[in-house]
Amino acid sequence: MGYFKHETAIIDEGCVISEGTKVWHFSHIMSNCTIGKSCNIGQNVVVSPDVILGDNCKVQNNVSIYTGVTCGNDVFLGPSMVFTNVTNPRSAVNRKSEYKRTHVGNGATIGANATIVCGHDIGEYAFIGAGAVVTKTVRPYALMVGNPAKQIGWMSEFGQQLHFNDEGFATCSESGDKYQLINECVSKL
Repeated sequence: MGYFKHETAIIDEGCVISEGTKVWHFSHIMSNCTIGKSCNIGQNVVVSPDVILGDNCKVQNNVSIYTGVTCGNDVFLGPSMVFTNVTNPRSAVNRKSEYKRTHVGNGATIGANATIVCGHDIGEYAFIGAGAVVTKTVRPYALMVGNPAKQIGWMSEFGQQLHFNDEGFATCSESGDKYQLINECVSKL
């Protein structure tokens, strides 16, 4: 098999789960999902049909990942965070044909209890704070907090807040990596 599945987990037909991945207690991986190498799917996680997770994604307990979501490599989804896939759900109205897509870029972090409203991509290495409600597209490296989420800064690839000088340069306090800010776009040097 190449991956670990706890005896209480359910994995539907048609899924591709790569080597080194672990699926823990009471989680349900629904049909036609693709899960990359060395992922960790925590307890009580629902991964809806056709979701794609890249390599080394960490999905913490009680996370819901709905159809329309794709995640790049090295994505962290914090405890009890949730994605949506319809902007105006009603129990009596079937809107499965209206699912909106959301992509989470490589290295991004979404904190505990955050909500990502569908149709808004999360840029690579962005950092969504705990409890934030994302209602718009998030730039790469952006630090977002609150409800609705607002950008309050920039984060390094190591998850440290960046402080740019007057010339638009910053250094990660943990890795020593250098970054540049030009026209509200961050790039690693």
